[in-house]
Amino acid sequence: MYATVEGTARYIERFPEFRDAAFFRSLFGLQVSSLGIGTYLGEPDDAADRAYADALIAAGDNGINFFDCAINYRRQRSERCIGEALVRLRRDEIVVCTKAGFLTPGAIPDSLQPGDVVGGMHSLAPGFLADQIDRSRANMGVDTIDVFYLHNPETQLGFRTPAEFADRIRRAFAELERLVDRGRIRWYGAATWEGFRKKDALSLPRLAEIATEEGGPGHHFRFLQLPFNLGMVEAYVDRPESVLQAAARLGIAVVASATLLQTRILANMPDTVQQLLPGLASDAQRAIQFTRSTPGIAVALVGMSKREHVLANLGVGRVAPVAREQYQRLYQ
Repeated sequence: MYATVEGTARYIERFPEFRDAAFFRSLFGLQVSSLGIGTYLGEPDDAADRAYADALIAAGDNGINFFDCAINYRRQRSERCIGEALVRLRRDEIVVCTKAGFLTPGAIPDSLQPGDVVGGMHSLAPGFLADQIDRSRANMGVDTIDVFYLHNPETQLGFRTPAEFADRIRRAFAELERLVDRGRIRWYGAATWEGFRKKDALSLPRLAEIATEEGGPGHHFRFLQLPFNLGMVEAYVDRPESVLQAAARLGIAVVASATLLQTRILANMPDTVQQLLPGLASDAQRAIQFTRSTPGIAVALVGMSKREHVLANLGVGRVAPVAREQYQRLYQ
């Protein structure tokens, strides 16, 4: 089972106020919330597990159906919290995303070869990725992961030449296309931190070209995750073609991470933001509204480990994203 067109369409009908305020977006036929829940922070302990499970259930029950994780988040425990929450939710209504690339204690296969690892911490080896995907599926109790990301693939560039990196990406993409065919994942992508913020690191057109060579025009490299917030706007402003423009041209959906930058972005909120993003109750909501109003961004992720944070941030669902013209004034 995975998120379905019918399931996500049914889901948004339970939230007509959010639906009518354009809170939901269509991604490859699925209806997804423009606010997603992230599960990165927190201690790897039982108390954090209980809080995360409650937050995830609250998210699914109240309008958020885009869940983001990684196998190394809290040493696999965040994935298991998603699994616990999904028992209480409808699997076909929830888009489940996870990542792999970094070596995680307790999840390193014996078959992993030293030459497949860089820096003692990161691998894109096809067998390793397949192993991680199976572990993630078991952790979350799902047959199919909706979106699987290579986690910070730019890490490899600190240890390998561009040509070697391209070869590793090619072999990874070929394996991921095979795993799509086997029903282990539905789509794949790259979740980056500095990959598109540093010049000459990653090239989205080149990644898409490799995906096309390995999977044909119907390839499944369809998601990109990158940081985007009031203080990190490179993906929108870069020229001559921004990452968001390139993604739109290539048919790749963009998910924003670090929407609140672990709340650090709230300390320097410009006065103009409150004026140009009206109708919101807090600076956290304004920061979320900024990111989800950005042309080309489908989902704004916010790490939410408590139920009360979920319910407070969902206040953005009743206020439509601002129009492109008004959004552009934030840069003037």
